[in-house]
Amino acid sequence: MASAPVWRPSAGAKSLPRAARRDASGSLPNPGVAGLGVASAAPRAIPRLKRRAEFLRVAGAGRKFVAPGLILQVLRRDPSHPPSGTKACQAGAAPRIGFTASRKVGIAVARNRARRRLRAAVAEIMPHCAAPGHDYVLVARSATLTRPYSALVEDLKTALRRLGVFREPPVGEELGGAGRGSK
Repeated sequence: MASAPVWRPSAGAKSLPRAARRDASGSLPNPGVAGLGVASAAPRAIPRLKRRAEFLRVAGAGRKFVAPGLILQVLRRDPSHPPSGTKACQAGAAPRIGFTASRKVGIAVARNRARRRLRAAVAEIMPHCAAPGHDYVLVARSATLTRPYSALVEDLKTALRRLGVFREPPVGEELGGAGRGSK
């Protein structure tokens, strides 16, 4: 007669309260976390599109541009209706981004890699060059995986320009990620 092992909390878990266990990590605290008194130098994260209805609204009513490495779909948001789940004063005019990769791109590992590459390009370009008040959906293509990173960034800039939502970054503000490599 075999019995299953019983789960027991570690010895350290018994002596530490629940919140302290979370903070007892050996890694350094995040300097951008509120309450630590240190401001984060990185720009704020761009809000994301997460619901299927939001993606369908952009695809159905928006404009799109097809580039070799990606497809960009854009829809101007109605200013009288702030984005769902956010306060109007916080993110009413901020651009929102959604990422998608279909099975045409490849297996799950390939689709995830394509989305990561698109997220990296967006993090470099969109905070500085995307017009506020729009929803953007980036669709990965099979070439997203093999296209050089610099060409993928240029595809994104070209798509923004062709769709009329590109804005020049302010003077003195450089685009981030200059040393990102050619993944």
